[in-house]
Amino acid sequence: MIDFNAIALVFSVYVVGVVIPGPNFVGIAHRAASGTTREALAMVGGTVLVNLFWASCAILGIGVVFATFPWIALAVKIVGASYLIWFGGRLIVNARHAGADSPARGGPGGVARAFRAGIVTNIGNPKAMAFYAAVFSAAAPRHVSLPTFLCMLGVVAVVASLWYGFVAVVFSTPAVAARYRRGKAWIDRVCGAVIVSLGVRQLLVR
Repeated sequence: MIDFNAIALVFSVYVVGVVIPGPNFVGIAHRAASGTTREALAMVGGTVLVNLFWASCAILGIGVVFATFPWIALAVKIVGASYLIWFGGRLIVNARHAGADSPARGGPGGVARAFRAGIVTNIGNPKAMAFYAAVFSAAAPRHVSLPTFLCMLGVVAVVASLWYGFVAVVFSTPAVAARYRRGKAWIDRVCGAVIVSLGVRQLLVR
């Protein structure tokens, strides 16, 4: 039996969580503007895959695990925040160059790299971990049937794909991409600074 009330609650909570800009939004927008639409959509695929992983963990009780073993949550938080700081710092440093070393630059194997970037950025995203461990897990009922569980994952997959896919397509349009190329250096610095600040914030917030 499917619990439609639980699915509707998860949907309302998840839509708000996804739309609020974070590292995923910045990463996908930057990839779309600096690379190709295929690369941006590949990054979306990696992001959605990890969203499904976090959602599954939340529904199955990751909040309980983190509450019982707080050091696990702390370790994931530190690793994720460190990655964001490194990734943002790399964008800032490479912004000084013509683009050959840019981490989001297209090229052979760019789609595969973009997919991996979506996975790494999201699984190391403290904002995602905190959202799923606290807000999402609180919205999901303690015990759900398999059909309800699958429907909840379907909600996550559809919402994340539509939103991040929209971001990827919009930021990869010729007009937006052309503006990015004209101001690549300072845009990369701004994106890098935002990502670094998100990482630092996660380290400082308890």
